[in-house]
Amino acid sequence: MDVQTNQNAAGCMGGQWASETDILQGVSRSFALTIPQLPKPLRECVTVAYLMCRIADTIEDEVTLSAMEKKIFFQEFTDLLDGACPVGPFVDRLLPVLSESTLPAEKELIRQTGLLLDTFFTLSKQQRQILAQCVRIMSAGMLRFQEMQRPDGLPTLRDMNEYCYSVAGVVGEMLTELFCDYSEAIRSKRDRLITLAPSFGQGLQMTNILKDLWEDRERGACWLPRDVFQKAGFDLSDMNPSVYSPAFKAALAELVAITHGHLKNALDYTLLITAGQSGIRKFCLWAIGMALLTLQNIFRVRHFTCGDQVKISRRSVYTVILVSNGSVRNNAMLRFFFRIAGYGLPLQYQNPASRISLWNPS
Repeated sequence: MDVQTNQNAAGCMGGQWASETDILQGVSRSFALTIPQLPKPLRECVTVAYLMCRIADTIEDEVTLSAMEKKIFFQEFTDLLDGACPVGPFVDRLLPVLSESTLPAEKELIRQTGLLLDTFFTLSKQQRQILAQCVRIMSAGMLRFQEMQRPDGLPTLRDMNEYCYSVAGVVGEMLTELFCDYSEAIRSKRDRLITLAPSFGQGLQMTNILKDLWEDRERGACWLPRDVFQKAGFDLSDMNPSVYSPAFKAALAELVAITHGHLKNALDYTLLITAGQSGIRKFCLWAIGMALLTLQNIFRVRHFTCGDQVKISRRSVYTVILVSNGSVRNNAMLRFFFRIAGYGLPLQYQNPASRISLWNPS
């Protein structure tokens, strides 16, 4: 058999599974859609991983916390993964300081940190090490970029790449290690997969950054690179949703091209997964397809003023699911549909060998 099952992982949630599934539904509709496609042992472990990352994300996004306060909470959270301290004080300190900008579902996630950690400690030692490494790298990166956060963007494209690695590329590496731990056939391709993984994460993250640029700007954040916009003749300090600028449109087109290149790497990553692992392939393909169609909307409507204007429709989501599922084992068809979905989009090849990575093989 190709799959190595782990008894702890297979039953890791038990009676807690329904509760954590409910939390997942509240904090991410997209992952609540894609994670159930994974084989059961992976599905349960990846749910834990995603919710842990969302705790870090909730700390990062809380507008009332100073950088020093966030540093303390990040450290406390990562310490909890060692099992060396109780969870109660962390929750009791963090929950009351979360403002109205934090969603009710995210507050519930913080409230249920103890439940999540109980599940985390039922995972295998290898799985716990993989998840903990991801959270530590992510938390350190988030903290670094909190100190760089400005309403007129990040200095360079390199900085944007590093930010995307911290919040998403490392997640791609974590998932790759979990997939390799699960399947011997996938593990035989680990070197190629781990090289592509940060690019996969960056493609999804850049799509979200572009889609949410006006909402981020409203809360005083901007993850766009100033050098790309300066090259096009636009100053990000002049960003205004009510003022159309051809130079802004040109710079946005370049970022779309870069994102498209990362999504192409994401497809290459997915096609390396054993064809028989259709659940893992669907998990990847659905995310790629939805991101690519969102990118099409962004490119067509570069004068958009809020994320809702470029969000894909339910019909588009169903189309992605139907096409992906119908071609899940056919690499040639999947490449064909990727080209069709990306038709008309500019494309800049992204060399996965030049990736940013802090991941240490376990």
